[in-house]
Amino acid sequence: MRTYVLFVLVLFPSALLGQSINDRYRKFINQHVNQGMSQTACDAVMGRRRITVTDSNQCKETNTFINAGTNEIKKVCNAAGRPYQNSRNLRVSNQPFPIINCKEKGNHRYPRCEYQGRSATKYIIIGCEDGFPVHFDGFY
Repeated sequence: MRTYVLFVLVLFPSALLGQSINDRYRKFINQHVNQGMSQTACDAVMGRRRITVTDSNQCKETNTFINAGTNEIKKVCNAAGRPYQNSRNLRVSNQPFPIINCKEKGNHRYPRCEYQGRSATKYIIIGCEDGFPVHFDGFY
C-alpha cells in the first residue's frame, strides 16, 4: 500500500504537468499556426478558431499566424532556435518564417470581428516548455 501511495504522489503530478503542456501546445497551434494561410483569410480563420481576448467576447486586437508546419515551428525549441534575451524559455528562430499578422479594424464585438491581414517574413520569438512551443511572444 505504501508503495502505491508513493507511486501516485510521484507520477500523478507529472501526468498533470504533461497534460497542461499538451493543452498549451494545442492552444498555441490553434492561435498561431496556419500553414498555407493568406493575408485575406484573417476574418475567416479568426472566427472559425474563435480567437478572442482571453476569457471575453471581445475581438482580439492583433494576432499573428506562422505560415509553416508544426514540425518546423517545434524545431525552434531545439536546434533551429537560440535563447532570446537571456530568458529561460523564450527562443528566437535561426531563420525567418512567413507570417500573417491580423490586425483588427474597427471596434466590433465577437463574432463580428473584422481584420486586415499583412504578410511578412520575420524571425519568430516563442516560449517553449519541454521542447514544445506554448507561447507566441513576437517577431522581428
